Amino acid sequence: MSCEVTIKIDVDTLKGYLEGVPRLLDILGERDVKASIFFSMGPDNSGKAIRRIFNKGFISKMLRTKAPSTYGLKTLLYGTLLRAPMIVASNPDVLRRAADEGHDCGVHCWDHVFWQDRLSKMSREEIRAELNKAAELFSRVVGSTPKSSAAPGWQASFDSLTVQDELGFDYCSDVRGAKPFFPRMDGVVFRTLQIPSTLPTLDELWGTDGMDSEKLHDKYLDLLEPGLNVHTVHAEMEGGDMSDVFTRFLDCCLEGEVVFPTLRDVAARFRNSAGTDIADVEMAKIQGRSGKVAVQKTQ
Repeated sequence: MSCEVTIKIDVDTLKGYLEGVPRLLDILGERDVKASIFFSMGPDNSGKAIRRIFNKGFISKMLRTKAPSTYGLKTLLYGTLLRAPMIVASNPDVLRRAADEGHDCGVHCWDHVFWQDRLSKMSREEIRAELNKAAELFSRVVGSTPKSSAAPGWQASFDSLTVQDELGFDYCSDVRGAKPFFPRMDGVVFRTLQIPSTLPTLDELWGTDGMDSEKLHDKYLDLLEPGLNVHTVHAEMEGGDMSDVFTRFLDCCLEGEVVFPTLRDVAARFRNSAGTDIADVEMAKIQGRSGKVAVQKTQ
């Protein structure tokens, strides 16, 4: 079986959008690789993430990943001491360029911090309003409605899956897991295909067990499995100071004749497949992250 690597890019902040996305588009364009890119469409309220300070492991992760230098001081103050700037509205041409260059573009959210920190307390109406605002701006910029979404921080709920079904997305990528599946929560099977992230993110590995930038791309090569691998990268990291790690990883994969389908390509293949599994989604801890994330439950 051949090895496939899907590059899934999450855009969380204004800095990631204005600086990281163009850099990643340049890197991908030079190698003729297409990615699936999910944009936080509304305000950058990154400073409000300080509320996670009470989550076990949050401070150690911030220090381990050198968050202040990665994200910049201004980003860490947005929404608190500094006004929260609008992300996509600051320069719609960045999103438009990604779509025009043939990348698979979808919505990450409207307000990243609000979704990641508050989803479990949000009503279905609030979730619907968040996704509708994101979809409406996406449509105005790109000229077509988004066909996919990916939840911030891999946060999913019964109501968020319900709203995604209502919106008629071709697929979503909200969970961590092993292979594409139709999600089930509280006994209800949802019809929107889930394509999970299968590999750990850079910030989950960086600084653990002596893992530095020189070892990271080798680690990722060791983690690749035959079949589909979904690698989530962040515009703020792989599009910033860690771009060399990402570039080396891509080049090694290309030398090994790895194939790079987008999530859209994968969805077209799996969506109507009789062999696509149904799996439960649960909130669970995974190594390297503070708090719980949505996980594909395996038997």
